[in-house]
Amino acid sequence: MSMERLGLWASTLRAEWPFKLRLRWWPMTMIGLFMACLLTGLAVVTTTHMTRTQFAELQRLEQEKNQLQTEWGQLLLEEGAWSTPARIEQIATERLEMRIPDVNDVEVIRP
Repeated sequence: MSMERLGLWASTLRAEWPFKLRLRWWPMTMIGLFMACLLTGLAVVTTTHMTRTQFAELQRLEQEKNQLQTEWGQLLLEEGAWSTPARIEQIATERLEMRIPDVNDVEVIRP
């Protein structure tokens, strides 16, 4: 009895419903919306993962950049130390056995 009533209700609904296609397309629309939600969720997860991966790479590169800048600064300091007159005089004295001449060792030559 209940099934007959349900069938009667469905047939009257089809007969009186002004938009027959809407009732027929309803399951397809729901499946489409479900798939759109599923794809959107997948896109969000993928984008989030890619963003985190790229951020980790950015942090690694910034750390490497800071290390290289520190090394560059140390090299500049070392270069400055190597070119000071005191350092050059020390190397000349130790390796080449050069010395500053005494007053008695200096000869003035005039043209």
